[in-house]
Amino acid sequence: MITRFFPGRYESLEEIAEFVRSIAQAAGLSPFETYKLETAVDEACSNIIEHAYCGISDGVIEFTILTTPEAITIILKDNGRKFSPDSVLPPDVNAPLKKRKDHGLGIFIIRKWMDDVQFDYIDGHNILTMTKYRDCTPDEPCSSF
Repeated sequence: MITRFFPGRYESLEEIAEFVRSIAQAAGLSPFETYKLETAVDEACSNIIEHAYCGISDGVIEFTILTTPEAITIILKDNGRKFSPDSVLPPDVNAPLKKRKDHGLGIFIIRKWMDDVQFDYIDGHNILTMTKYRDCTPDEPCSSF
């Protein structure tokens, strides 16, 4: 388990992406699975910065990664405004681009590209837990990270 703390600012997104990429590559994820993991984390962190912290410059994102031979689990924790995923309507991905809303794809992408997603609010903290399972077969068992 690795825990790091990042400033809740857009300037942190590049460093967070590099951190996620290095973990995913060390875990042996394919380039596309790495991209999906990195994109989901970027969307989640962007939402924390924009919606939970609303531009407050001293917000912090607590970032924990748990790795097992079968999966990578990322836990993002913030103490910004309470978030309820039920308050976000799913986007109409079939609508023409000109008619789509500017926001709302982040949660859709997170849920689509991660295998398990859980939103919690505990003791004044938003906690997002996202898991990406490794593809393993009987001929190619999951190796340790």
